[in-house]
Amino acid sequence: MFVLNIVARVVAYIGAAIIVWGALLGAVGFIRVEFARLRGRSDPAANETVRVRFGSYLLLGLEFLIAADIMQTVFKPTLTDVAILGGIVVIRTVISFFLNRDIAASRPGS
Repeated sequence: MFVLNIVARVVAYIGAAIIVWGALLGAVGFIRVEFARLRGRSDPAANETVRVRFGSYLLLGLEFLIAADIMQTVFKPTLTDVAILGGIVVIRTVISFFLNRDIAASRPGS
């Protein structure tokens, strides 16, 4: 059980790291787009590209966090903990669904 608890925490940290990394890349991309816009070299699709890329990282990170939550429930299977996990999974799944839909709609040819 101790090893599985460590694995669940590592998976959660990986998910958080993916989200932080995506946020950093998104911020850098946004700053580049804004500087280009201020210099008069605006590309309307560039901002959308940054948004889609950040959304992809956010979606992947959320999937890791859902997996970590599910693994951690194995260690505390009380009804309250299962209900809390269910709520968290539902919220994250809804967020993932809408992010995935927005990303798919933003791809060329959609």
